[in-house]
Amino acid sequence: MKFSSQTCFLVALFALIACAEEGRSARPHVPSAGAGGAAGASGNTAGFGASGTTGGGAGGTAGIGGSAGSGGMGSGGMDMVEPPPEGTWWKPAAGLSWQSRFGGGAIDPNLDVDVFDIDWEESADTVEMLHQAGKKVVCYVSVGSWEDWRPDAGDFPESVIGNDYPDWPGEKFVDIRVQELRDVMAKRFDACRDKGFDAVEPDNMDVFSSDSGFDLTRADGVDYAEWMAAACHERSLAIVQKNAPEITDSIASLYDGVLTEDCYADGNWCGDMQPYIDADKPVFACEYDADIFDDACAWGGSRNYSFILKGLDLDGPVTFCP
Repeated sequence: MKFSSQTCFLVALFALIACAEEGRSARPHVPSAGAGGAAGASGNTAGFGASGTTGGGAGGTAGIGGSAGSGGMGSGGMDMVEPPPEGTWWKPAAGLSWQSRFGGGAIDPNLDVDVFDIDWEESADTVEMLHQAGKKVVCYVSVGSWEDWRPDAGDFPESVIGNDYPDWPGEKFVDIRVQELRDVMAKRFDACRDKGFDAVEPDNMDVFSSDSGFDLTRADGVDYAEWMAAACHERSLAIVQKNAPEITDSIASLYDGVLTEDCYADGNWCGDMQPYIDADKPVFACEYDADIFDDACAWGGSRNYSFILKGLDLDGPVTFCP
């Protein structure tokens, strides 16, 4: 059968289009990893009393920690996830009242505070009880240490476990640079999300300034902090900086607040957290020395810092500023 030259041209053209479409459909789609938690820079407040959590779907299948975009981890062959839209996680305001309870004793949902800070191993029922009482709930996670009593202690590769944490038997520092450690932390953030927590408190994120047994630098601390902000925001969780005043200027725009320990008693480095107050984000300041607590309250009251006095065991009793 003979074809005209025009017919042959059309057949060839359609063949080229078909090949192009086939090549496009076979190419994997990789969303940009980009800004991760940069939306945390917003000074918008969430107006306390909003519903408990805003959802737990986004980011749960992030290839465990793979969406490190702003954290400098690069793709490394891991899946990357688009950051959630602005406003899908809690945006706390400066001046909120709070309670921290990790030791023994019952959790009292009737305590007149805005926020409860409790351990990540607490049950979803406890989180829901606090939500029903109108509280926001922060999920305490030690991100810079291995603790031998945790249910996931066996998930930590030996290579990431370093020197003993002074004065805390059964606890050791960890190497925050490696993906295997971040995979463990990502699972903990998943647990916080799945139980309905509103935010994460990443304790020991200042491991880079400790005698960890690893050659960690300030830059490593910033990189880890950026990764955590992105990982939490992908899961619709807020995240508050924990201590680590050395890196505040580098990460405050990504974080939703900060929690300090003895910032007043320890030479008053509380002012290093002023960038959060300036952005109308909370400074949850916990002091352990009763002798200086009134002075801390006098200093922090006019600055909208949220001081409380606790015992070192962090059980139920709490003292608020007058």
